[in-house]
Amino acid sequence: MKILISQKAADWFGEEMDAEHGDAIRFFARYGGSSPLHEGFSLGVTKEQPDEAAAETMVNGVRYYVEARDLWYFDGHDLSVSVDSDRSELQFGYVRP
Repeated sequence: MKILISQKAADWFGEEMDAEHGDAIRFFARYGGSSPLHEGFSLGVTKEQPDEAAAETMVNGVRYYVEARDLWYFDGHDLSVSVDSDRSELQFGYVRP
């Protein structure tokens, strides 16, 4: 699994979550909501250091990752993170490699 973070998304994390060099952002499956992959689950985001990163990428010194226990949520898809310019909100894309 790959995690792709656009520069605008990296800037969003810096502004909205105070993410800076040396920090880590975790993407995880959370109960509630819906997504194109699973009804009743949605993608959560938090700033915390990893216990067991199974997929990760670095942008501007910030580590973005998914732990092994959350890989089921992605169902073999890569995660693409960008920003909706009209709403200034994160957009998540799920791409089958």
